[in-house]
Order: sequence, then structure tokens, then C-alpha cells
Amino acid sequence: MTGSIASFALLAGTPALAQVVEPAESDNDPLADSDTATAPAAIVVTGSRIERAGFDQPTPTTILGGEDLQEAATVNIQQALNELPQTYNSVSPNQSIANTSSGTAPVELRGLGTARTLTLVNGRRFVGDNNLNFVPTNLVDRVELVTGGASAAWGSGAVAGVVNIILDDELEGLTLGAQAGISSRGDGGRYTIDGSFGTQFAGGAGHFMIGAEYLHDEGIGIEGRLDRPWFGAGVVNLGNGEFELQPDVNDLAPFTFGGTILSSSLAGQVFRPGGALSAPRDGDFFSIYDTLIVGSPLDRLGSYARLTYDVGGATLWADATFGRTDVDQPFLTDPAGSVLVSNISASNPFLSPDIQQQLAAGGDTSFLLGRFSRDTFLMQFDSERETKEVAVGIEGSLGGSWTYDAHFSHGELDSKNRIHNSSVTANFLRAINATEVSGQIVCAVNADADPSNDDPNCVPYNPFGEGAASLEAIEYVTGTQMSDSVSKLDSAAVRLQGDPFSLWAGPVSIAVGAEARWEERTETVGELDEAYAFGTTLYGDPLEGGFSVKEGFFEALVPLVRAGLLEVDVNGAARYSDYSLSGGIWSWKLGGTARYGDLLLRATRSRDIRAPSIGNLFSANSLNIRPIVDSDSEGRGSNPNYNPNPTVTILTGGNLDLVPEVGMTSTIGGSYSPGFFQGFSMSVDYYSIEIDNAIATPTVADITAACAAGNAGACSQVVRDGDGTITTVFATTQNIAQFKTSGFDFEASYRMPVSRFVDAPGTLSLRALATYVDELISDTGSNRTDTAGVVGDPIQYGIPKWRGNLRLGYDSDRLGLNASARYVGGGEFDNERTIVNGEIDPRVYLDLGVQFKVSEQFTLSGTVKNALDTDPPFITTTYSPHYDVVGRFYSVGVRAHF
Repeated sequence: MTGSIASFALLAGTPALAQVVEPAESDNDPLADSDTATAPAAIVVTGSRIERAGFDQPTPTTILGGEDLQEAATVNIQQALNELPQTYNSVSPNQSIANTSSGTAPVELRGLGTARTLTLVNGRRFVGDNNLNFVPTNLVDRVELVTGGASAAWGSGAVAGVVNIILDDELEGLTLGAQAGISSRGDGGRYTIDGSFGTQFAGGAGHFMIGAEYLHDEGIGIEGRLDRPWFGAGVVNLGNGEFELQPDVNDLAPFTFGGTILSSSLAGQVFRPGGALSAPRDGDFFSIYDTLIVGSPLDRLGSYARLTYDVGGATLWADATFGRTDVDQPFLTDPAGSVLVSNISASNPFLSPDIQQQLAAGGDTSFLLGRFSRDTFLMQFDSERETKEVAVGIEGSLGGSWTYDAHFSHGELDSKNRIHNSSVTANFLRAINATEVSGQIVCAVNADADPSNDDPNCVPYNPFGEGAASLEAIEYVTGTQMSDSVSKLDSAAVRLQGDPFSLWAGPVSIAVGAEARWEERTETVGELDEAYAFGTTLYGDPLEGGFSVKEGFFEALVPLVRAGLLEVDVNGAARYSDYSLSGGIWSWKLGGTARYGDLLLRATRSRDIRAPSIGNLFSANSLNIRPIVDSDSEGRGSNPNYNPNPTVTILTGGNLDLVPEVGMTSTIGGSYSPGFFQGFSMSVDYYSIEIDNAIATPTVADITAACAAGNAGACSQVVRDGDGTITTVFATTQNIAQFKTSGFDFEASYRMPVSRFVDAPGTLSLRALATYVDELISDTGSNRTDTAGVVGDPIQYGIPKWRGNLRLGYDSDRLGLNASARYVGGGEFDNERTIVNGEIDPRVYLDLGVQFKVSEQFTLSGTVKNALDTDPPFITTTYSPHYDVVGRFYSVGVRAHF
């Protein structure tokens, strides 16, 4: 299948992939007659703003072809990228089951957070929090991943790297596609339909294309979790300072869906439907995580249209995008109304007379009740996100080597988020305290002698037995948290490139340009949210704010040596960014390559930035007064008036004094493509990233500990009186944290025609990718952790030391076969506790695929993900981002091109 071969050529070519590709020159190359021998005349170079043939990019880059995304049969582009070893799968349908990120699909490189990976479409930023659910997969030509700092080329956010999605803007004809899939357990069904159309007009001067993709994913609900073999695992305290992972630990948490009496003479008894009591039975007890789903449901639409017209040596263009995602899924059981209810009166009229008599006989006036109230407080997350963006631009030649391009874009993202069945704290406390008056069960606040606390709307709530509460009581104790937001992004840019002069080794190329962005966001919340009426508050205060940035950049490519087989180039770039709130800051990069025949060496050093987001800056502040422990007490004890445990005023929220984070990135490595072993190439690259002044929301303990360690910025957030006692702490979002990671990336590929061995058509291809993470350190000032090699507990944000992919493929004019093995290295389940069986074994996931070209117009495909149905390790809370929790998954598809 020639199209698939062409896309894999990008995947499996020389590891110095981010360069302009020229046609093969050798007439003796057995692959020269195939489609893989040629590529477009110019390829966007994501790691640089200079496009020039023969330029070896010093920044390591990985490329994924568009047809490989189609063959992967994933929900979106992000999930295909998450299978690469350089990425961290922090947000996906299986990681978004207990937070409000469901429906989003950002990419995260190096485990440094999604905000430190810059995502572009056709080299431009787009509104929508880097949500790749809005990008139609069927229109993607390729994806370029730059796994090194690139702020000098692209600006803020490119600390861990850049993901640039290049769309096929020159497609011709009509293409239609459909795909459907389901897990081997009969759940998780989904289907995708897509279409695209492109044509020239005005004698080839103009071109128009349009395409769209729609996906419906049913997700996998609570029943699917119960059906998986890993359900119910947990960490058991052995009582001697050690812990143990066990497969079924529900009986260690004595909570039931109908309620368990935790104190009094009836402690240990559980309520059955109808309110009767009995001793517990097997399967009675549950964890709060047992109401989690396996995968989020999703409906998404991504569309894109582009019009270009050549006039007078210039190309005018305009494009438009529209995307939408819808999510409606069960959330956690609200712990504010579920886990523990205190002081239930022993004379509560919802208790049967027999139970009231037993409690009275035991001398009990009240008791504690443990209950997971899924019949009332099983929260439901409902989210609608819609994005619209338009852009216009021009590109052309000024003569000679000089080219230019410019564009302006405007985008908007509208989000509507709802969390239903949330506990309204005051109402719940009133409703749970019931009494009987004149034969009627009423809320006690309406029956006491104090009329000031009366609530005529209060409906008494019966917690004894699942399903016992009335609909009216449920409506009274629950509410809907809501957040509506609008984000806007305006962007303008101009770039000029050319060769101003030549040196002894060749022409010097430069790129110079200017950019500007205007970002704003408005978020409104419901009345109950703003009043902090919910027990588990997820939204809270409204938000309104924005900022602008004006930037200028310069980049130069200087050839230093051209002597026989030796070629040496130096590449340097600098960018000045002037932010409306924090002022100016520089980012820069210096890199070089040295090629000697088949061997290429490369190295870079860069200073990269990540500016604070609107949320970091403008989140509303709130006050809290409570006692704290002063961790910076050294030398103060000599003052008898000093108080190390004062009650202080704590201010939380956004911070307009934030400045951009600064990351220093180093890479060094090389690639080798031996002429004597045609079709083979390999590369090794070392990376090191250190981020200072990282933006985080610290605790009071973090701030005082960081101050004690000498962090002047942390000390400035602490106000003390004349005796040294803390009076106020500004625990707002701050530049207080540090991150550091380092490791190695490996890549090897081999392509050869089958005819080298037998008289048969087709091409064999082999590609291996691997990443070794030596360290992944986060330092908040009070806590420094290294989670490289911590693979079991998702809360720790760990990452395996080793991850790798191995792909074997066969392609011919009619048939394509591929097999991929994904390796996830083993490690510790938890590095904070001594777990006797806490060493996690590696996992290998096998994926299989086939494509068959029935005719020139029609192609059939099929895939099996996780063909061996490999189980994840023990799952104790939510899901680790590194393991497949769905199991074996089948997909079939058809594509037609006319």
C-alpha cells in the first residue's frame, strides 16, 4: 500500500528527521522507484524557523505519519502520540474518570505537565487548551515531535518540546472513511466517520479543501470496572511499618451503599434495603473508587476548511476550524455527603422501633454511620466544549533566496461544565437531623425552639438502607455545580527568511520575525458555587482576565566546514518576549551539527520559558484563618513572645506578580546511517531539563519550609510581626517550585525490499523507539521527590525508567501488515511506603493491524489492540497512565477515495 509506505518513510528515515527531504539521487537504490523515495519539496521544520534543503536539525525530532495515525485506530491524535516513549499519558479517557478534564486531549512530553508542551497546528497556536479532540485525524499529513526546548523558535510553553500537527492542505479528490470497534468484553464500543474533499480551480491557481471527522465513544461504565480482573485491589497496612498489595481489600473499608454503623453497641451492623440491620456479608463493603468508570464516553467533531489562491508570485490563504466535544459521565460518589456522617440520633424516626430499642438498651444516644451514597451523591459530569477559529495569511517570494509569510488568526473556546448530584453541605446537615412531630417526620431545625434556623424547604433525609431517601429529600440535599467560560486568542505574526551572504562553507541563512498574541478568559459560576455551598467545591469563584505579549525573534544557520565528507553547521536563535503583566524576558538556543559521511553528531543548549496562564494570574483570591506550624523557626525561639504555632490569615488564589518559568535544556547525541547497510539508521540522544521558578500552588508548609531553605521568593510571601511570629501567609500561585529530568532517547529503523531475499513484491520495515528516564524530580520547597521508576500510584506522577516501542511492518500495493510491541518498564509501586510486594513487573502490549486494498478506490483495515489481553498491575485508586485497563480491543474500518 504505497500511501502507507510513504508515511512510514517519514517514520523510519534517518533519525535526523526534521529537515527538508529531497528525492533520492541514486539510480541503484532498490527503493528509488517506490513512493518512499520522494517527499514534498519542503517540509516544515518544527525545531527551527529556517527551511533549507540539506540542513541537519540539531534538535532531536520524531515524526509520525498521517496514515499511521489512521492505522492506529485510536480515539484521537493524542492517544496515538501517548504510545510514544517520550510522552506522558496524563490526560486520556482512562485518566479523566475522576476529574473535569474529560473531553480534553492535550499532549505532555517528558512528564513535566501539559502546560510545558507547546502544541501547534500548521505551525500556529490554536485556542482550546491544546485539545487535540478538535483536530480531525483524517486530515493529518504528519505530526512532528521536537523533544527539546524550542522557545526561541516558538515562544512560551516549549520547555519540554513542541508537537506540530501538519495538515494535508493539498489533498485532491473525495475520501470517505468509517471505523468501528469494541472490547473483547463487549463494552467500550465506538465508531468514527470522516470525509474530506479537495480540488483545484482557476486553472490551478486556486485550491479548496474541507474535511471533518465525527467520533462516538460509549466509554466503559462502572459495570466494566467490576468485570475486570484487577477490580478491588488495594494497599493493606500490615501493622509493622510495612504494607502489602492485595487483590481484594474492600473488607478493609467498612462502608456500604446502605450504611454501616461504626460506633455504639451495634457497631459493625449494616443497613439493608428497607432499613433492616444484619451482620455484614461477603461483597457488602466498597471503596469510594468502586463507583469509578473505566473510560470516559465522548462525542467529538473536528472540522477544517482551507482556501488558497496564487496571485502575482504570492499565495493568499484563509482557513477555518470548528470543533465540539460532549461528555456525560458518572463521577465519584461525593465524599462530602457519603463517607462519614456523625451524631446520628439514636431516636432518629427513620430507624425502626426495634433498632431504636436496641440502641437504647445499649445506652447509646447517637452513632456514627459510614455510607457511600451512590443513590444520592453519585456525581454526574456533563461538559460541552466548542471551538471556532479563522485565520488569513499570505506567503511568497521576494526574489532570490528571500521568502516571507504572515498571518492573523482569531479563535474562541466556549465551555459549559456541570456536576450534578453534588452535596449542598448546609442542606444535608439539616436534612440528616430528623425528628418526629405529631406523627410526621420533619427536619429538627423546623421543630426546635429557635425560629431563626428554620428552613421551610427542608425535607428530612433517610440514610438507612440504599434507596431509602425520598426524591424530594434528594432534590433538597443536592445541587449542580456549574461553570461557563469563554477563552479568546488573537494572534498575528510575520516572518522573513533568506541568505544575506555566503561564507567559505556556503550561504548563511537567517530568519527574522515578529509575533503578537492577545489572550483573555471569562468564567462565570453558579450562585451556590460562588457561595461555596457545596461540600466538594470544584469551581468556586468567577474569573476574568487577560494579557498580551509582543515578541521578536532572530535565527541564523551558519555553515562552518565543507571539507570532503566533513560538514559542520552552527544554528543559533533568540527571542525577546514582552508580556503586558510581567515585562520582558529572553529565550535563546545554540546548537550545532557535525556530519562525517554517514555519522551525524548534534548538540543544543537552550533557555526556554513558560509564561503564567490566565488561571494562574487571575483566579479569585479567598481568605482563611487557621492555626499553622512555622517550619522556619530556627533562631526565633530566644524571643519569649515568638509563637511557632500561630493562628494566621492565609490568602489563596491567583497572583498577578507571577513571572515566566525558566528552563535550561541540554541535548547531545547523534545518528548513524551506514552506507554499507542500506536502509538502516540509528540514533542516541541525551537530554537534561531543569526548570526554575516553576509555577505551583504551595501549601503554607511548603512556603515556610522553602523560606527556611533560603528561598527569598518564599520568604517574601510570609508576613511576621515584631516578635517574628507569622501573621499572614500568601499561599497564592507562586514561582516557588523546581523540576528536573534527564535521560536518553534511542531510535533505530530498517527498511528493505522483500526482493532482496525472495522474488516477491513489497517492503519490510522495522522501527524501534526507546526512552530511559534517569530522574524526574519535583521540588516544592518542602518536599523533593524523584518519581522516575515509580509506576504504580498515579497520585505520585511517576514515570517508568524504560519505555519502548517496536514496530514491524510489511507493505505492498495491495496488502499491509504490522505488529507493534509496546514495552512499559517495571519499577516501584510507591516510593514513600515500604510495600513488601511493591516491585512491579514490566508489561508488554502487542498490537496487530492489517490493511487490504480491495481496489483502487477501496481499502479495508482491521486492528487488535492489546492482542494478548495483558492486565495492568494492581489498581488501588484511579488508573496509572502507563497501563492499558481496557483489555483486548478490536477495530475494523473502510476507506474510499475517488
